[in-house]
Amino acid sequence: MMIWLAFISGLLIVQYTLLLFLLKLNWKNHFKNKGQIPKVSVLVAARNEEMDLPLLLKSFDKLDYPADQLEFLIADDQSEDQTAQIIEDWIQKGVNRKFISIRSDQKNLFQKNGKANALAILGQEAAGEFFFFTDADCEVPQYWIREGVNCFDENSGLVLGITQVKSKNLFGKMQEIDWWNTLGIVKAVTDLKLPTTGLGNNMVISRNAYLECGGFEKIPFSLTEDLEISKAISGLGFKIKHQVSKNFLVKTKAEKDWKALLKQRKRWVAGAMTLSIPWKILLSLQILYYPLILGLIAFSVELGLAIFGIKVLFQSFFLYFFSKKVGQKLSVLPLLLFEFYQFWNLSLTILYYFWPGQIEWKARKYP
Repeated sequence: MMIWLAFISGLLIVQYTLLLFLLKLNWKNHFKNKGQIPKVSVLVAARNEEMDLPLLLKSFDKLDYPADQLEFLIADDQSEDQTAQIIEDWIQKGVNRKFISIRSDQKNLFQKNGKANALAILGQEAAGEFFFFTDADCEVPQYWIREGVNCFDENSGLVLGITQVKSKNLFGKMQEIDWWNTLGIVKAVTDLKLPTTGLGNNMVISRNAYLECGGFEKIPFSLTEDLEISKAISGLGFKIKHQVSKNFLVKTKAEKDWKALLKQRKRWVAGAMTLSIPWKILLSLQILYYPLILGLIAFSVELGLAIFGIKVLFQSFFLYFFSKKVGQKLSVLPLLLFEFYQFWNLSLTILYYFWPGQIEWKARKYP
């Protein structure tokens, strides 16, 4: 029993060793400056975002891209606050901006998922060769558009970006490291040209790929619509790339407390259930590691703590070097504390997922 516990829990050491190897020897930078300025569309679906939306719109104003080749399409999805007014005020400042208010008779027009439905409506209005997607609680970098369009080649359908959680306290810092960890794994897998996920707050889809897969109108119902559309695009043979760079780094807010975080993760786990078997195995290893390592410590304190310490060390190295790829530097103490946060994060997420009740998202409930 002890040998099996040591073997299985030690697999995560192998995982992070492999990730470090791939980080060094298989890193793909997809940016190729072609000198072209294609027409692009930026699509945002907003609901109850009066607190964060102004920061996104301010970052849009700073984008370095010709205004005549750039259009903004922003939908208000029946917000119950001042979101619609904020959008209306902003679109008055430029001719390349369009506001679409989702009417009550348009609810569930294409999708029962409110965000996917709003994006489907926006997609019908988009005229660009490339569709840029981000969320209303994000901020985009100045060269976001230029970086995105220059990562495509003729076989590419979707380019993922990188997202950093803005941390104001220790709880936020733990969420930030969690995102680095997840996206670092996604980067390694994508660079191996294996099936991957979408990233709704920072991704670009070519017009050709979007139309061929049917867009958000045609994807199956899901509360992780970014994952579903990436699966549809990949299924048609288009390449999916993951560009990790300073110019493609979008920033998003941290969840304010455990309640909000668990609501977010319950929705994500529902989407993860539709992933391929290899991804499910990989995710299962992350979850099973903690009961396994605790069981190993019960059998042998020295061996259990040794494996635990080596895993933390290799994981910290990976996170440190991955974040440096986009000019960010993680401190040692948060990296060490992350393992304890992750234990509670994964444990509570699984419990909350199976706890009876609907998924709540943007003041709407889904079965």
